[in-house]
Amino acid sequence: MTGTSAVPEHVRGLGRVHHVAVVVRDLDASLGFYRDTLGLEVDTVMPIPSDRVTIAFLPIGESKVELVSPTDDTTGVARFLESKGEGFHHVCFEVHDLAETLTRLAIDGVELIDTQPRKGAEGPVAFLHPRSCHGVLVELIEAPGGPAWDALGY
Repeated sequence: MTGTSAVPEHVRGLGRVHHVAVVVRDLDASLGFYRDTLGLEVDTVMPIPSDRVTIAFLPIGESKVELVSPTDDTTGVARFLESKGEGFHHVCFEVHDLAETLTRLAIDGVELIDTQPRKGAEGPVAFLHPRSCHGVLVELIEAPGGPAWDALGY
């Protein structure tokens, strides 16, 4: 089939690719490559204590590259880095209403890591398990001003 009728409604409801995340061992060295060699501007560098990582966002077009570096060797990101090495970690899609999207995905049988929105660096987020996403970790982020923003105190 072709056209949007073959695409499930909850997928058609996705917005832009918010970011693509890359796991790195050394954030400063990686910033040197992405900023100095490739010429991307650094928008944000911030620790995320709850996830025990430090991240950097580098905008490119309507999306961003997120560099993720673990600050603790016991985290999932650190285990990922040790088993797979540096490289692609996840893709993040923007959605209008994150809680509604999670509910629809759960009904459709998608395995959720987060069953409700949680606070992320740039807005409410939730992750979908790679087992339900053909081996890819998928993050969803609610578009600015969506219902979870007030609920999470942004």
